[in-house]
Amino acid sequence: MMTHGDLLAELLFPEITKTPEYYEGLFPQRNLASNAKVTRLAPSPTGFIHLGNLYGAFVDERLAKQSDGVFYLRIEDTDDKRFVEGAEGAIVSSLMFFGIDFDEGAGQGGSGNYGPYWQSQRVGIYQCFAKNMVKNGLAYPCFLAEHEISQIRETQEKNKENTGIYGKWATGRNLSFDQVKSELDSGKPYVVRLKSRGTSGQIIVEDGIRGTLAMPENYQDIVILKTNGIPTYHFAHVVDDHLMRTTHVVRGEEWLPSLPVHIELFDMLGFPRPVYCHTAQLMKLGADGNKRKLSKRDDPELSLGYYREEGYHPKAVREYLLTILNSDYEEWRRANPDLDAGEFPFAVEKMSTSGALFDLNKLSDVSKDVLLKISAKELCRFMVAWSNEFRPDIASLFEGNEAYVEKILDLGRGGNNPRKDLVHARQVFEFIKYFFDEHFAVTDEIPSNVNEEDAKAILKSYLDTYDHGDDQQQWFGKIREIGVSLGYAAKPKDCKKNPGQYKGHVGDVSTVIRIALTGRAQSPDIWEIQQILGEERTRQRIKKAI
Repeated sequence: MMTHGDLLAELLFPEITKTPEYYEGLFPQRNLASNAKVTRLAPSPTGFIHLGNLYGAFVDERLAKQSDGVFYLRIEDTDDKRFVEGAEGAIVSSLMFFGIDFDEGAGQGGSGNYGPYWQSQRVGIYQCFAKNMVKNGLAYPCFLAEHEISQIRETQEKNKENTGIYGKWATGRNLSFDQVKSELDSGKPYVVRLKSRGTSGQIIVEDGIRGTLAMPENYQDIVILKTNGIPTYHFAHVVDDHLMRTTHVVRGEEWLPSLPVHIELFDMLGFPRPVYCHTAQLMKLGADGNKRKLSKRDDPELSLGYYREEGYHPKAVREYLLTILNSDYEEWRRANPDLDAGEFPFAVEKMSTSGALFDLNKLSDVSKDVLLKISAKELCRFMVAWSNEFRPDIASLFEGNEAYVEKILDLGRGGNNPRKDLVHARQVFEFIKYFFDEHFAVTDEIPSNVNEEDAKAILKSYLDTYDHGDDQQQWFGKIREIGVSLGYAAKPKDCKKNPGQYKGHVGDVSTVIRIALTGRAQSPDIWEIQQILGEERTRQRIKKAI
């Protein structure tokens, strides 16, 4: 004989014929080592992929890769109102750009044995489990209209009671089969709600990052299926994480208030709980010196698009995020300067729980160190790709001109004291654009103690004596001779000792030549610059300056 639950389940879901046992068999336990971790990234295609997504993705990736587990991408696309065309592609390309490597799921074109990896294609699965909950008296149809829910909320607020649908307010709990059928026959819309077992007790949860958490248990009859039969996030992610055999769920601390709901759903469905790892929010120092959340409106650096448009190398972003993720990473890096970051023994237990401070200036400093270790050839390839995407007007300077560009990028990067001033592609171009005639411009003035007549005399003498075959010592000797002949000290210290005897020193003379060649008073070594520019271009610039 059919029970009330059986009758109600068939009435609400007549088209659902599969059982939870069918899906348990279809998606069995993964054949992995006992300590292997299965993690996932599950963004919504809303058109905004942000730093927090990448921050969490690094945790997911490290947990899975270090344990020979699985890291997959699931797209939570059941909310039509928030869906943005093309957003999924942007998510995948952005994450892959920063070196996030998925083993299966949407990031691998949907490959894997635990799909579909798009929630919009899994509605039948959710309804199967919802039907089973109704059958077992764990869920029920609720016909409360929006205006009725609003009235309940007003009454609760007036009586200083907790708002929501629970206890005596959950009138749908007690509807008979005939009452439900009558409401359905009249065409009244309904949602399916969880029949919560909670009252005023507590739950204990072992968070992977925060340790033992004691929280009030859920007592709300939350919605698990909306009126259109689409699941809420709460229900969908629990079913998916179970069937995809997720062991660790990494997400932001803003989800902590929802944890009791999710724990109750796992328990009521008879699923083993995954390890939840609630990361600290990304913070920055405000103008007042206090920490505040990074915001979409006020902080362009929250968007991953910012780093791609500026041209931060993905290795630099990865390196910096690891310094935020684990406090001992910088110490490890100093001890292992040449190892790949993937060799670092990452641990969630070492993550901050009080707000991870993001500092754009520190990212730039880290980027300088990272770019120094990247070969000129790889850096040139990066500049080609970046300019094609974000500065097509200058792409031809790099593409097809690689040998010249690689010499430029290698300038001053060797020896015991290499220059470390390259940060990101946009800045790199600004630093080196004087090597390209169409972008050459004089932006600095000659030293104030060098008059125009002397400047011309310096440049004319330099041009007359210039020999592109001179080595660095011969070249600088000629500059000294030019300076001395015009009344400038051969050494800065001579001028400093007897300032009244000289117009200036050899540094002022070389600055005049430097500005003529680069347009700037500060640059790498002039002799090396000339070797890259070539004799013809060097002579042309000196003549033009004269």
